[in-house]
Amino acid sequence: MSLTPVLWTFRRCPYAMRARLAIASAGVKVELREILLRNKPQEFLETSASATVPALRLDNRVVDESKDIMIWALEQSDPHHLLDMPDEGWTLIDANDGPFKVALDHTKYASRFPDIDTETERRKAAAFLMCLDGRLKGQTSLFGARPTIADLAILPFVRQFANIDREWFDAQPWPNLIAWLDGFLQSEDLSHVMTKYPPWSDGDLPVWFGG
Repeated sequence: MSLTPVLWTFRRCPYAMRARLAIASAGVKVELREILLRNKPQEFLETSASATVPALRLDNRVVDESKDIMIWALEQSDPHHLLDMPDEGWTLIDANDGPFKVALDHTKYASRFPDIDTETERRKAAAFLMCLDGRLKGQTSLFGARPTIADLAILPFVRQFANIDREWFDAQPWPNLIAWLDGFLQSEDLSHVMTKYPPWSDGDLPVWFGG
């Protein structure tokens, strides 16, 4: 008998957020297990080799990279054609997950990086965001009138960066980016995947998500 996939997640983590967005879009049923990062259950640690969320336990393997979880979900079902995207979209996701995420962390967690200039890092992040703003000119999503997997993969990180200093963010010359982000923040899709669940404990009844 096939077991329902188990998704280990943490509500505010942008990596876990984008995994939930893809699973919800696909309509794939998983058992959701919320964790506290400061108190990781042993069963989670035995599942995720990297001890990071999200981690998806399938019958025969574990998927613990968020982009791979997104692809897995959308390969099961993709009613909104999120995978129908130019190759450039994967390049954008890689830039988000690489240089932009590094600059975001250096800006958000400046006290952890005393030898790194925060303003320089914020400018690096802003350069990527300006590129997104240019791409969004005259359209509501990165590749036209409808979202793709790139939108779902990148928006949680733009949200995280904006929340560092929303007043500063809104004062920057990227109106298309702001409109794109605000549309996401006001969407039912985000509201759905940001539902609060209590941390999982052994013996709890399953919490079903996505299907």
